Amino acid sequence: MENNNNNNNNNNNINNNYNEEEEELNEPKEKCGVFAIFAPELDVSRITFFGLVALQHRGQESCGIATYDEFQSVHVETGMGLVNQVFNETNLKPLKGKMAIGHTRYSTAGKSTIVNAQPVIVQTLHGQIGIVQNGNLTTAKTLRKELMQKGVGFFIDSDVEVITQLLSNNPEGCDPHKPNWENRIAHFMSKAEAAYALCLMTPNGIYGVRDSLGMRPLCLGSLDVPCKDDPTKTITRYVLASESCAIGTIGAKFIRDVRPGEIVHINENGISSFIGRSPSDNPALCVFEYVYFSRPDSSMEGQLIHIVRQRMGETLARESPPPQSCSNQDTIVIGVPDSSLPAAIGYAKQSGIPFTEGLTKNRYIHRTFIQPSDHLRQQGIKLKFNPLTENIQGKKVILIDDSIVRANTIKALIKLIRGAGAIEIHVRISSPPVLHPCYMGIDMATHDQLIGHNRTIEEIREYIGAESLQYLSLQGLMKSVTVGIKPQAEINSTPCFSNSSPTTPRVKINENNQKHCVACFTGDYPCSLDF
Repeated sequence: MENNNNNNNNNNNINNNYNEEEEELNEPKEKCGVFAIFAPELDVSRITFFGLVALQHRGQESCGIATYDEFQSVHVETGMGLVNQVFNETNLKPLKGKMAIGHTRYSTAGKSTIVNAQPVIVQTLHGQIGIVQNGNLTTAKTLRKELMQKGVGFFIDSDVEVITQLLSNNPEGCDPHKPNWENRIAHFMSKAEAAYALCLMTPNGIYGVRDSLGMRPLCLGSLDVPCKDDPTKTITRYVLASESCAIGTIGAKFIRDVRPGEIVHINENGISSFIGRSPSDNPALCVFEYVYFSRPDSSMEGQLIHIVRQRMGETLARESPPPQSCSNQDTIVIGVPDSSLPAAIGYAKQSGIPFTEGLTKNRYIHRTFIQPSDHLRQQGIKLKFNPLTENIQGKKVILIDDSIVRANTIKALIKLIRGAGAIEIHVRISSPPVLHPCYMGIDMATHDQLIGHNRTIEEIREYIGAESLQYLSLQGLMKSVTVGIKPQAEINSTPCFSNSSPTTPRVKINENNQKHCVACFTGDYPCSLDF
């Protein structure tokens, strides 16, 4: 195995000082994005690179790509920083193979160091395996302790090592001389309830795995490529990604979401589906995928994220209309770029108040090798946003944001907008107050840091300095999310063996139970926790 930790660009010196500023910490962070492809006819590392660029919003601390070649050798490259900073023509070229997995990471479990960068490669009796993960194992401490009691040692503090160790063990009742990958994965799934979406690279193909609650997203796509033997003919190859936007970026066709509890196997023969763990009667896709995390051009549960966010804005306008003193002559609706813009469009459409751009985002300011001077660092939010003064001056502003976590960013934005000449600022939030932390793979503070847990809405309004503040209700949010979910066709999946006994000959998965995880709003966690 070739393993290169990319430090050619002095990635350890990336500007993390500004990222640790209060205003930056206000935003919730998705843990990571995963990507996988099986296509011997293509340059799989290059395709994975572009897939990861499309998933960059899901993690900006580290990234990596691993490939499996025809000689059963694994090639891997990881580094700290953005995908475009870590990879170049020189280090992509050695990543040869018929299949690849890739990862972008934001640490919520494990420190932000190169040691915890993924993919993680493990040597087993049946060859090397590579793994990339999105999410947090909610019982990682318990599982780690159980493994250590059996004499298993650990080298890193990321829970992905717990997963690899569980996968390395042959399940009881299975032939130890055979790989039994489906059964190994099913054994892991029986031990780990949530929250994970995995891509696993083995000598006999790629596996995509989603926990039985469906908490973290994973989707499947196809790509028609010329055959090696006869370029006039095509063969269908398959890809997996955290979001459909990555599938579209590489020119592939979105097929469907991977279902809760499902194991998808991709190899030379195409694709097959297995049941690793029976889907929960109460699925729990994280609703923040709709509120903030996913790209607006991604689709989940059969609906475009942009459209869902626009519906949130429309519902918000019905629940919390503009103050009576505001008219379409002296008032504008603006959104905080980028995730809040669809909700702002929806609010403007429903309320009749015109939408315009009021803020421009400096998207590349934080991940630079050039350290800002003390003077620039003191500018705080001005490094990240610039107001469009001529649009704002002399206007009453309805400011739409998707959420308030610590409130430092929106407080600074209100000061910035008022400095640009706004005479009133009315804040509308397209989700309910965040009251509880997340333990399922999202960095969303602690109770002490969540302003919604510690203060009333009026106290928050006073703290941020707005004339008024209103949130979308939980009922309004869930109606906006669920009303557009399209029924998904049943799929036939083969159950995996457990203790040498199958469950039923074939199992049908029908994922039309419209339930989501809203624990950050309610404190009602859908799975066991050992935090």
